[in-house]
Amino acid sequence: MERELQNLAAGFQYQGIGIRAASILIDFVISWIVGMLIISIELNFSQNSIIPLLGGLSWIAFFLVYYVYMEGSRGQTIGKMITKIKVVNEDGGKINMKQALIRNVLRFLDAIAFYLVGAILIWRSDKKQRLGDSVAKTIVVKA
Repeated sequence: MERELQNLAAGFQYQGIGIRAASILIDFVISWIVGMLIISIELNFSQNSIIPLLGGLSWIAFFLVYYVYMEGSRGQTIGKMITKIKVVNEDGGKINMKQALIRNVLRFLDAIAFYLVGAILIWRSDKKQRLGDSVAKTIVVKA
């Protein structure tokens, strides 16, 4: 069984920094547009100075929910669909919501210094995993 998993894993086309950065950029633009809509709607309903802070927190929540839901249910965000990559278990199976949550909560650590932490970990990993992938036992492969 373990040998079969190793053979299966050997056939994966692990995806590196360039294509992953492109998908993150697409998803960031989508979430930025949604975030700006959230903030502008909240500002229209109140002149309270705390509204931009709440809008920012709403944007972060949307960002996290978007990634967790899309990856946990489909293995792909819109950015990953466009760039033709997906997130799977290390054995090639579909990831679950718990794995999606773990990898995306840890995205905040991977994203330190414009994803420098994640990039270094991907460069050093045989499976091109960032911290979130390693802990959640996921890989990013060609779709």
